[in-house]
Amino acid sequence: MIKLGIAGVCGKMGSRIFSLARSNKDFEVTLALERKGIPEIGKELGKIKISSGPDGLFLVDVFIDFTVPEASMANLDYVARYKKALVLGTTGFNELEIEKIREISKVVPVLFTPNMSVGMNVLFRVLPDIAKRLGPDYAIEIVEAHHKAKKDAPSGTAKKISQVLVEATGKEMPVHSLRLGDIVGDHTVIFCGNSERIEIKHQAHSRDLFALGALKAAKWVADKPAGLYSMQDVLKQ
Repeated sequence: MIKLGIAGVCGKMGSRIFSLARSNKDFEVTLALERKGIPEIGKELGKIKISSGPDGLFLVDVFIDFTVPEASMANLDYVARYKKALVLGTTGFNELEIEKIREISKVVPVLFTPNMSVGMNVLFRVLPDIAKRLGPDYAIEIVEAHHKAKKDAPSGTAKKISQVLVEATGKEMPVHSLRLGDIVGDHTVIFCGNSERIEIKHQAHSRDLFALGALKAAKWVADKPAGLYSMQDVLKQ
């Protein structure tokens, strides 16, 4: 059984990861972490209490973090101190923060990806081939939509889509971001030629999609050596 620590356990993603992990016999949640000062600190969550102390990381095998860059950066220090595997789904990092993630991955296994969805990670793999086969006569644009509270724009997923397409075509492409209502996550890649248009769309219907992916990632990375991994590594098996 894998012992899990979950950051932001009262948040939209953290609460779903916690709930799904509790119903999965492969996991035991031993650390429920939240930021200092919120009223939930000290309250019982299942068999444990919500904590604001990252030192509780010594209790876990794998730590899952879907929070914000500032919190994730602080948590990285504790992950390295206690030599724990990390599943990192936070987005919005700057280059210096990404470099710190790379440095920490030299000490512990870090599975870092902007999107834990199996379907989206399959798209990361096939979109470059589509772009190459269509060729330079097709313009490419990306449209992404998320809930109005999402802070980073473009989304980490849209940036990843752009990255794999730029690597395949050598051309930059526009990314359009929408922040509306309670949209979980929509991403559309448009290939437009002179006489036809191809649209490839991925829609997340529920955050459970990402939570289940995070648990799949946690199970995979638990016994891996130090290194920087992604969902592409998980899907190779």
